[in-house]
Amino acid sequence: MVDTAQTDKEHASEFFILGVTSNGKQFRPSDWAERLCGVMSCFNPEGAGARNAHLLFSPYVRPTIVNGVKSVVVNSKLHQIEPMAMHFVKEFAKDNDLQVVDACFLPYPDDPQP
Repeated sequence: MVDTAQTDKEHASEFFILGVTSNGKQFRPSDWAERLCGVMSCFNPEGAGARNAHLLFSPYVRPTIVNGVKSVVVNSKLHQIEPMAMHFVKEFAKDNDLQVVDACFLPYPDDPQP
């Protein structure tokens, strides 16, 4: 049985910023996701290799592809460690009219079908 409270908690833990505007146009420049994640790379869990932070993306803001669209996945834990960083990311999406979609938790099926 799925724990509803746990599912809701996990449901709200991440969201995607899609590289598509509200009217369906592709966002430019093509490397926008990497640039945004590069700016946010210094936000890491305590003691997580701060010395090399400039070489890695933050686990809280990382680039990905969603249905063939360049995107950024943002973890809500970013707000806990730096509220202004979360504000910056959300305002970036808003200022550029980008689509924002909540991530959701999908449990693995008990019997995977081929």
